[in-house]
Amino acid sequence: MLPFPRLGELGSSTVQLLLIAGVAILLPMVIDSRNNRHRAVLFAIAFVLALRYAWWRGTETLAPMGLTIDCVASWTLYGLEMAALIGSLSAFVIMSRLTMRSDEADEHADWWGEAAPRVAILIATYNEDRDVLERTIVGAKSLGHPNKEVVICDDSRRDWLRDFCEQQNVRYMRRPTNEGQKAGNINHALDRLAEDPVPPDFVAVLDADFVPHRGFLSRTLALFHDPQVGLVQTPQHFFNPDPIQHNFGLSSSYPDEQRFFFDHMQPSRDGWGIAFCCGTSSVCRWSALRDIGGFNTESVTEDFMLTLALQNGGWRTVYLAEPLTEGLAPEGLKEYVTQRARWCLGLMQIARSSLGPLARNNLRLRDRWSVMDSIFYWTTTFPFRIAAVLFPLLYWYFNITVVDARLPDVVRYFGSYYLWILVVLNLLSRGMVVPILNDVSQLIGAVPISRAAFTGLFKPHGHPFSVTAKGGDRSAVVVQWRLMAPFLVAFTLTLVGLLLGIFSDSFAFYDAGDGKWVILFWSIYNLVVLAVTALACIELPRHETHVADQPERVAFLTDEAEFFPWITSLTMDTVRLRGVNFPAQLEGQLVIADIPGPIQAYVIRPTADGARLQLVPTDAQREALFVRFYAEGDEPGVGSVRATALVKDLLRRISPRVER
Repeated sequence: MLPFPRLGELGSSTVQLLLIAGVAILLPMVIDSRNNRHRAVLFAIAFVLALRYAWWRGTETLAPMGLTIDCVASWTLYGLEMAALIGSLSAFVIMSRLTMRSDEADEHADWWGEAAPRVAILIATYNEDRDVLERTIVGAKSLGHPNKEVVICDDSRRDWLRDFCEQQNVRYMRRPTNEGQKAGNINHALDRLAEDPVPPDFVAVLDADFVPHRGFLSRTLALFHDPQVGLVQTPQHFFNPDPIQHNFGLSSSYPDEQRFFFDHMQPSRDGWGIAFCCGTSSVCRWSALRDIGGFNTESVTEDFMLTLALQNGGWRTVYLAEPLTEGLAPEGLKEYVTQRARWCLGLMQIARSSLGPLARNNLRLRDRWSVMDSIFYWTTTFPFRIAAVLFPLLYWYFNITVVDARLPDVVRYFGSYYLWILVVLNLLSRGMVVPILNDVSQLIGAVPISRAAFTGLFKPHGHPFSVTAKGGDRSAVVVQWRLMAPFLVAFTLTLVGLLLGIFSDSFAFYDAGDGKWVILFWSIYNLVVLAVTALACIELPRHETHVADQPERVAFLTDEAEFFPWITSLTMDTVRLRGVNFPAQLEGQLVIADIPGPIQAYVIRPTADGARLQLVPTDAQREALFVRFYAEGDEPGVGSVRATALVKDLLRRISPRVER
């Protein structure tokens, strides 16, 4: 049996945690999350606790210096942890202030007067299906701005798309080669636009799967009242759950993985003047783009590079935190990981480019800090996440002590820091930082992202450009064995090592004092994270299309009678009605507000309180449904964690018999 630490010392250390928990109860009553002074105080405390923890780790928990494996392992882990901590400290400074610009957009609406500025809406496409492109084109055409032109930039030279653009009365462009990937595609379009008799005043950029809301242009253009603003970025929202949300069934209780960045980190970056372009959902001043020579092609993350090029030329990037577009999140884990690895590679290319933080250019110190912050995130967060899984195994199998610490001290130094960070981040982000799920989202792509970070840093070019696949058949359960395998191996090694270490002295001699309790709890936590990560690699079928689930009264007209049921769900192809019992195969016409004319429909499945109908819309009705689903209304998905619902959803994923 392992001797438990003295309860008196552990109890005194726990007092600090109880104090923080008590403060956490009071903080929502006294803290205004948009008050920069309040935010500065919260993160100043976090900064002090982090430095206190780092000092303790460096002075009391490391193996003695010497030519021993214990020393190498202990100091290696400490170095990785401190590098990740530097990235965290940088994030604390960034999040200590924020700027919200909705009031500014209200104040300067229509600053241009009666002559609306001319806007070119560039939709860059490579391999997307018609269904994906159609909703984006329809949404762009429905924008509530009178002086606009929709331009499709096709990098695959597809004749069917050219013909479809002609039917939709939008402009189509193609180029003979694919140099520069997306940036080169957009630059080609900019050069063609420059040849027009009247070039645009502004250029909006949309990915092929992103649909703008009706007010996208009017709200973003308002911020160009400042002649120094070169680019306005808006957040990206998603009408489908990302792979982690979907595979755990959390789409209604847990936000998508990018919500924290777009809703909280970007406004904070804007507070420091270092918000950056994220590609889609942005608008740029034409004169600024021509001034810098278009999009820089030194990095596959041409969006971040564009912000640096603009700042280098004296232009500003600002951020409008309003839900003005919505698009398609990666639906599969492979696409999810590929996308993030590409972002990581792009940042490494920026680090080695002419606009890198150490290059000779006109960037401000804060811009260089912005790039360094991103570099630290990609190069430290994911390698440390891998190390956190692997290093406890050194103790169980080789009796190598990587953290020689007393449990009361761990509670006092690490526990206080960790709990305070959880309290502060969840207070400011409406509960978005859920420990295990946050670890899973990082661990699931840690290996390929870490590989991309260091190969990109030392060999920035010569890597293939990977486009994130969207759409496709998702109707069956798919187990991503290659992604899952490392987590299964690590889980097995951790579990076997833990059991052998507890029940057999031949595998761990327990000469680490209380440090064995640190490794024990650490290993148990790793088992939970690894198990959940492996579960995330089982991809569930995706049967649904975008659903509008706001109940409303409609009319269903048949030859025999008229019915007035309620819609409980509506997709592009089907509708769920309640309030009336319908016989099977009943045919009729469905009348829905804002949809031109009645839609042909027939019952495909009666239900206890109504029926599900198949819709057969005309082209005009189909476009009206696209606008209804994607171009109108509030942000899709959820913007905060619903704790009770989250627990129920997770339990339901583990045991489908758990009731709603």
